[in-house]
Amino acid sequence: MTSFREEFTDRPNDPFFDILGKEKGILLSNGHTWKQQRHIAIISLRKLGLGKKSIEHQIEDAAQTLVEFFRQKKGQPFDPSLLVLNAVCNVICALSCGHQFAPEEENFQKLTQALNIFFNFTGGFYHMIYHLLPWLMNYLPGPHKKALASVDLILTFAKQELEKHKESHCLHKPQDFIDYYLLQMEKSRNDPKSTYNEENLARCIFDFFAAGTETSFATLQWALLLLTNHPDIQEKVQKEIEDVFGLSGSISYQDRKKLPYTNAVIHEMQRVKYVLLMGVPRKSTKDVKMRGYHIPKGSLIISDLRSVLLDPEQWETPEEFNPNHFLDKDGKFMEREEFLPFGIGQRVCVGEQLARVEIFIFLTSLLRAFSFRLPEGVKELNEAPVVNATIHPHPYKLCAIPTHS
Repeated sequence: MTSFREEFTDRPNDPFFDILGKEKGILLSNGHTWKQQRHIAIISLRKLGLGKKSIEHQIEDAAQTLVEFFRQKKGQPFDPSLLVLNAVCNVICALSCGHQFAPEEENFQKLTQALNIFFNFTGGFYHMIYHLLPWLMNYLPGPHKKALASVDLILTFAKQELEKHKESHCLHKPQDFIDYYLLQMEKSRNDPKSTYNEENLARCIFDFFAAGTETSFATLQWALLLLTNHPDIQEKVQKEIEDVFGLSGSISYQDRKKLPYTNAVIHEMQRVKYVLLMGVPRKSTKDVKMRGYHIPKGSLIISDLRSVLLDPEQWETPEEFNPNHFLDKDGKFMEREEFLPFGIGQRVCVGEQLARVEIFIFLTSLLRAFSFRLPEGVKELNEAPVVNATIHPHPYKLCAIPTHS
């Protein structure tokens, strides 16, 4: 499979985001700024112990908190979306700030509400109008004003956490992304080309929330819906987990190798219910000749990963939820080159490993504790998507029945 070319790494301008701070952070920056911000993000994630234990331990705490909230529903029908959003958001808080929040904390509630407003606006009708007519939209009321205010709130949250970190002086023993970033700022203090500064730090944290919360949230929403609609697959996962690990003890991300069917189910969920409408737009940095076509410098480039994830030439039943897509004839897990939910090329998702750990830990924790069932009188949950920049299911309710008293 042809990889995304190096010439297609820049982001195009977006008037809505440009007024918030053009080319800052990771998601929307280019060139030297992008390379430095991406570098510190990757290094920090690695040092915080993805694949080891530190961030994974925080994810396990968030997963167990979610299990307890589900348990409080006592098997009655409920909408899991807000509880899942809080849990996923708290993982980003742990990564960025080093601690999680109680759902009832006012600042945390404001943060999740602001994220919801921002997600609902991005990629929608008013975002498109703003892109076409920014000079006019700046003078008109509408959802874009609420979206801009929500971005300001998230950035304010990031800057408040930054100030707390500056007061605590933990640079000799960094505990989270802010610590690592401040340490990098100190190391680069005399470098005139350094882009490590507080504005970029705040935007990086915003990017973690914007990119890391919405996608994992949508993935887990789809996962719970699919498991509820497919009790046979759900039971096979639960049996595999119980056969290998029994009823107690922790399951780490490394344990996925002992759970081939569970791993296949998680991959298949991400394939069949890919959560992005399209890849995040890019633009060509120079004139490019590609497969006989001339692509001028500055051209908008959009990757259609859905065409690969649902390609009938690559998948036996592309439109169906079929975990066998990731299993060989002996039932062993099989990596697939066509599995590309985290993007392609040099701008592949910075938080891919974090998301993989998060989804695995959340789902194995929930499936160990509960069987997910349809509410009485409901024959099937609606699998039709709600299309925006991200693809969500319609609101639904399920019953979380404790598997063991």
